[in-house]
Amino acid sequence: MRLALYQPDIPQNLGAALRLCACLGVALDVIEPCGFPLTDASMKRAALDYGDKAQVFRHAGLSAFRSAPERNDGRLVLVETDGAVSFQDFSFSTGDTLVLGRESAGSPGELYEAAQASVRVPMVRGLRSFNVVTAAAMVLTEAMRQTGAWEKF
Repeated sequence: MRLALYQPDIPQNLGAALRLCACLGVALDVIEPCGFPLTDASMKRAALDYGDKAQVFRHAGLSAFRSAPERNDGRLVLVETDGAVSFQDFSFSTGDTLVLGRESAGSPGELYEAAQASVRVPMVRGLRSFNVVTAAAMVLTEAMRQTGAWEKF
């Protein structure tokens, strides 16, 4: 199981995703470019003291991400407000990578085309969206529950 952020805009969200992935033992893929300078110092600042505990893979773009060896297993599952099915009704697999779009612009067409599936987090009608890391945590924990990943703790 992996988590990927597509061109994140907000450094604090990247920091929260790093902490989430470190605590859950899940690799994090960052698909650049980011909406902020992504330097080692900024990543360390965003991750606080969890940076060295997270497995982070940086990719120069979507094509580099898609062709990375660590992406050879499993599906790319897009988490988006208009996903095809509620995440609770989706059958996750251990090799899946959950990918979330930009905070400011969502997911572009190329991300929809790259994904083998899409899921959504149900919410009250009329509201726009969850914070990207909140949505990631909700879907990731269900994916881990389904695949037995919680048993390793």
